[in-house]
Amino acid sequence: MACLRLSAAAQDDIADVLTWTARRFGTRARVRYAALLATALADLAADPARPASAARPELGPGVRSYHLRHSRKRVPSDDAPVGRPRHVVLYRTDPAGTVEVGRILHDAMELERHLPFPRSEDD
Repeated sequence: MACLRLSAAAQDDIADVLTWTARRFGTRARVRYAALLATALADLAADPARPASAARPELGPGVRSYHLRHSRKRVPSDDAPVGRPRHVVLYRTDPAGTVEVGRILHDAMELERHLPFPRSEDD
């Protein structure tokens, strides 16, 4: 399993998502979404190139995306899984194999406007 590192922006994204979820859907939903986020991040640490992830060269060198819906059935819980997760993890793997999570964004956002990593000088 690879090491996982969350950027400050990704940590802020998680806090914002969970705060919004609690306000909109309640504490139980917040707990379920937090468990889904943790499961998705663990899935990426276990296999950064997992089949449900996608290379996103338009977002920067080595950047990949992973939608939370691909981890929803693996969340350990007595509650029903999150019905319609709406967030995407943007990440890359550094040369040492660490999974660097740059952002966790709503899937309706224009991802290019919230780039998690520096773009190359060729862009």
